[in-house]
Amino acid sequence: MVGQRFLEALVEQSPAGAPLPWRVTVLAEEVRPAYDRVHLSSWFAGTSAEELSLCPPGFLAEHGIELRLGDPATAIDRAAGTVTTRSGAELRYDALVLATGSYPFVPPVPGHDATGCHVYRTIEDLEAIKAAAGSARTGAVVGGGLLGLEAAGALQALGLTTHVVEFAPRLMALQVDDGGGALLRRKIEELGVRVHTGAGTQRIETDAAGRVRAMALSDGSELDVDLVVFSAGVRPRDQLARECGLPVGERGGIVVDAQCRTADERIWAIGECALAVDGRVYGLVAPGYSMAETVARGLVGSSGEFTGADTSTKLKLLGVEVASFGDALGGTEGALEVLYSDSRAGVYKKLVVGPDGRLLGGVLVGDAASYPVLRPLAVSRAELTVPAEQLLLPAAAGGGGQLELPDEAVVCSCHNVSKGTIRAAVSEQGLRTLAEVKKCTKAGSGCGSCIKLVGSLVDQELESAGVEVARGLCEHFEHTRAELYEIVRVKGITSFSRLLDEHGRGEGCEVCKPTVASILASLGNGHVLDGEQAALQDTNDHFLANLQRNGSYSVVPRIPGGEITAEKLIVIGEIARDYGLYTKITGGQRIDLFGATVDQLPQIWHRLVAAGFESGHAYGKALRTVKSCVGQTWCRYGVQDSVALAIELELRYRGLRAPHKLKSAVSGCARECAEAQSKDFGVIATAQGWNLYVGGNGGMTPRHADLLAADLDRETLLRTIDRFLMFYIRTADRLERTASWLERLDGGLDHLRAVVMDDSLGICAELDELMARHVETYEDEWQATLADPDRLRRFVSFANAPGTPDPTVRFVAERDQIRPARPEEAGLTLEVLSR
Repeated sequence: MVGQRFLEALVEQSPAGAPLPWRVTVLAEEVRPAYDRVHLSSWFAGTSAEELSLCPPGFLAEHGIELRLGDPATAIDRAAGTVTTRSGAELRYDALVLATGSYPFVPPVPGHDATGCHVYRTIEDLEAIKAAAGSARTGAVVGGGLLGLEAAGALQALGLTTHVVEFAPRLMALQVDDGGGALLRRKIEELGVRVHTGAGTQRIETDAAGRVRAMALSDGSELDVDLVVFSAGVRPRDQLARECGLPVGERGGIVVDAQCRTADERIWAIGECALAVDGRVYGLVAPGYSMAETVARGLVGSSGEFTGADTSTKLKLLGVEVASFGDALGGTEGALEVLYSDSRAGVYKKLVVGPDGRLLGGVLVGDAASYPVLRPLAVSRAELTVPAEQLLLPAAAGGGGQLELPDEAVVCSCHNVSKGTIRAAVSEQGLRTLAEVKKCTKAGSGCGSCIKLVGSLVDQELESAGVEVARGLCEHFEHTRAELYEIVRVKGITSFSRLLDEHGRGEGCEVCKPTVASILASLGNGHVLDGEQAALQDTNDHFLANLQRNGSYSVVPRIPGGEITAEKLIVIGEIARDYGLYTKITGGQRIDLFGATVDQLPQIWHRLVAAGFESGHAYGKALRTVKSCVGQTWCRYGVQDSVALAIELELRYRGLRAPHKLKSAVSGCARECAEAQSKDFGVIATAQGWNLYVGGNGGMTPRHADLLAADLDRETLLRTIDRFLMFYIRTADRLERTASWLERLDGGLDHLRAVVMDDSLGICAELDELMARHVETYEDEWQATLADPDRLRRFVSFANAPGTPDPTVRFVAERDQIRPARPEEAGLTLEVLSR
């Protein structure tokens, strides 16, 4: 990551439009370009390696940068000014930048290299862990720091009983204090992870085949495990420097000065391999980026120094928010601590204030909503303008004090972007949107924790300049989606044209039409293909099927809970055979059939409906599936009937239209085989009832769901889910997933809990009535379509040939389309990269 940032900084520091002043070659040990290790765990939630990539397409070629993948440097000859690579190549250099990072520390305990022992550092490491988890039952993570808890979350998501072993007396000992650590431990143990603190790993026991079978701890206990992940810290990768005679620190790290230059004036070191001038090896991305920028400036003739960096951290570990910033542990002389703790709500907050009233640091566990504002204040040592306790207390208890950030406050620590820089981008450069400011300043393009604050600063600057900030849905409606929902509901509006006449202007567009169509559908205003509503739908809804890249459509019948009979399987197989469809079993426990033409859709659905199937709504912004494990009926670990509940939930919420698609799951025990914590709403069985999690998934920014309520009986569970879904539908923005909606919601999870469980807004009766109406009036869209000749008229491949398809017309899949014989015939340049 730091190496890639150096390349970007070098480009930024060079004259615009001119070639780089240096010819750059990158020697990479891994087989893929730089990728985002900060969000590495999202790989387990479905984020691909390509999506994690930090190297924009075409970036290297555009700037003439040569990237050698899988060919790391193995030796440096300082006298000759050359680097030798693993392949034997010898490259000359005028300037050499070492960005070799760090390696995972594996304690040299007996058995540490046994089959089943892993580290958590690269995508390949994650692939190995996932493969090993398929035949494992219980896993242990050695190390209770940031990465260790992420690894524990990954093991739990893979269905393993999970232990965390930490030698320190508390989890995250470098970031949180005793109070925060105690609450963090309790919340993580409530999620089913078993925590062992104050205990070290003595040895790894193996079986006759050399595979892990147990772990012995220093407190005399023994854990029955068959998979171990070491996450006990990292060590600087300084071997190249050692071997060529460069000075390194006593505990590792290449010694550098304020310009990040080593003892050799032609060699620099940045990131986790470097021992900075303040005597620290920084293990976070923000300091590494700052080092990269310092060296880039120096190589183009500018000046700059690296004298230290912000080490603040904000993460969501196993669904628990944790933040630490500034002098979090109160080491400054004369520092005072202000504490707020609510063990019932699972919240712990501490601010460290200097004797002069300035904010020095803090710890937040369970609720880190105030982190984006508090961290810049602590970094800039700003004087507080309100009492510190007002920043910690809930609004109902007299908290909620407003703070004004000074212009010098660093808002984005990853790229060292201040509030003043963001303001200047708006007021001086004329930028008008968050996306424009993000691209210009890079604020928010690192870990992403500052995005919300950056957006609010952009809006504030626009408003202060007298520029109206557009908050409406689109140019045709000044209202937000949530406001339009209320207007439609309260006034009983049943058509887009009436809503446009009374509350909008113009003719509507591709933004507002499908949005209003979704609102009308969620309020039960008839079939989506009837009358005016048919013209409002997205492409997929227009034909009740998902359009594929080759112009064909997919057919996805509903299979509640993944439970299906042999007879229904036979019907699906016969249809796939008769129509030549490609079939795929999905992660949501459905069977997708691909390759149908428009005119074939009614024929296929006629057979499916006759066999007892109904629409799976894969085409709509609606409930997709409720995934399930086999539960107590078959599984020896199951404590509740997860299949029966999953079927009940899917049949209850089928067809429910929402701002975005909804996914759910029910797990029959804490092993979490249905992956309920990665869904918009998920349920996990306990011995006493059901735990309800909400706000997971998140699309391009995956997140674990939050625990909304524990040990619910069936009736309370259904009522709570009903209200959660209807409150989301009522208040979310257009195309806003439950994850981002929950993060945006004022008061967050606590507010949501108060609304749907304590009826704090007095709207629960309305939410209950809306869901009851949906359940009572549901009808299968495809069954209703087949029964209506008017609706069926749209299902023709060619408007001028509505009858039987012409047998001479052949539909060709995209992969079979004819391509030019040679690239130059199509005006293309062919480049082959060996990886």
